[in-house]
Amino acid sequence: MAQYFEIHPENPQPRLLEQAVAILQRGGVMAIPTDSSYALVCQLDDRDAVDRLRRIRQIDDKHHLALLCRDLSELASYARVDNRQYRLLKQATPGPYTFILDATKEVPRRVSHPRRKTIGLRVPERKELQLLLEMMGAPLLASTFIPPDETDPLNDPEEIRERFDKLLDGVIEAGSCPQQPTTVVDLTPMENGGEAIVVREGRGSLATLGL
Repeated sequence: MAQYFEIHPENPQPRLLEQAVAILQRGGVMAIPTDSSYALVCQLDDRDAVDRLRRIRQIDDKHHLALLCRDLSELASYARVDNRQYRLLKQATPGPYTFILDATKEVPRRVSHPRRKTIGLRVPERKELQLLLEMMGAPLLASTFIPPDETDPLNDPEEIRERFDKLLDGVIEAGSCPQQPTTVVDLTPMENGGEAIVVREGRGSLATLGL
C-alpha cells in the first residue's frame, strides 16, 4: 500500500520528504510530480527497484530511462559532456527537458540503453523535487508515468493512488502538475561536430535551445 505525502510546492516540509527519502533508500518505487507530469522513480543502483519500475510501466531495457539530477555538476558525473553540449545544457536547465548523452561508467549497464550506452538526463526546477534530490544525495532514476497500453502521462495523484496503490510504495502530491512530457533532445551527434536532434517536442520550448 502506497504512503501518500501532501507536500507544499513552495515551502516543502523537510520532515515529510525525509520519510519519502527513507522509502526510496529502502528500495521503494514512488510516483512524484515533475516539471512535466508524474514520473516513477527509484534509486539508481537498486536492481530490484529498477526491475519493479520497468514492470509497472511494462517497458523493456531498450526504453530510455532518465536520471533526475540536482544540477549540471552532478549530471557530469553520469554523462560525458563536451563544451558545445554543456553550453546548450546550461541554456535549458533547470527545466522540462530530457537530454540524451553518452553514459559514463558510473551508470549501471542495466539502466543505460543496451546498444547505444546512452542515458537520459534531467535537471528539474520544482522546489520539492530539488529538495528531495538534495536529501537523497544522488540522482533518482525516473520514467514518465504512462500506464501500460496508454499514451498520456498521469498528472493526478489521487488517480495514481487509486489505480496503483498496491504496486507503489509512495505517492507525492505537491500541487498542480502538467500533463505533457518533456522535450527530448539527443546531444550525442554533437560529439562528432553534428547538431542536436529533437527526438520529441514536449513542454520545453525549442526556442530556448536555439533549435
